[in-house]
Amino acid sequence: MNIKLISLKTIKKIGFLTITSLFLLNACNGKLPGGDARKFPVDPKERVKQNLEQGKGFRLDNAFNKPKGGVFDFASSNELWRASLDVVDFMPLSSVNYSGGIIITDWYSSEQNLNESIKISIRFLTNEIRSDSLDIKIFNRKCNNSFMNCKIQETNKVLVTELKKQILKQATIYKKEKKDKNFKPYKNQKFGIE
Repeated sequence: MNIKLISLKTIKKIGFLTITSLFLLNACNGKLPGGDARKFPVDPKERVKQNLEQGKGFRLDNAFNKPKGGVFDFASSNELWRASLDVVDFMPLSSVNYSGGIIITDWYSSEQNLNESIKISIRFLTNEIRSDSLDIKIFNRKCNNSFMNCKIQETNKVLVTELKKQILKQATIYKKEKKDKNFKPYKNQKFGIE
């Protein structure tokens, strides 16, 4: 008769596995993994569609074709951005952030009136060339002879409207130039017609 003694380590391992298994089975509420066949469509394509709608899966063709995060163009390819910079080109810039979509100029005054200056803030709401794609604010600062006592207020909407029109007009010109540059007439090689 050959009797093997079981070590204390082996008993602890068996006990640990038994307790872990009981916890796992209890977490399943006595149900095996899977689901109720009555709640899921029989057709695999319908199951895939249902899972995608519920956010339980993904498709590889969508994973490779969709851009991740936001869509970022270079600033030079964005007509609205370029037009805005061109229109406020005469002013010194305080902050320019393409990814944040904002241009802020520094205070600017003409040589005729040094006690009065303006500051422009242009915020981009969309890249589309539309009148509601820009949020423009113009601030006017009037000072006494000393720059200690200054009054700052937002200017009237007439100047904002004129500035917006200039930017949109220039952006439209840039877009047309880009379209004309990229336009390639269709050539039918077989029949030699354009």
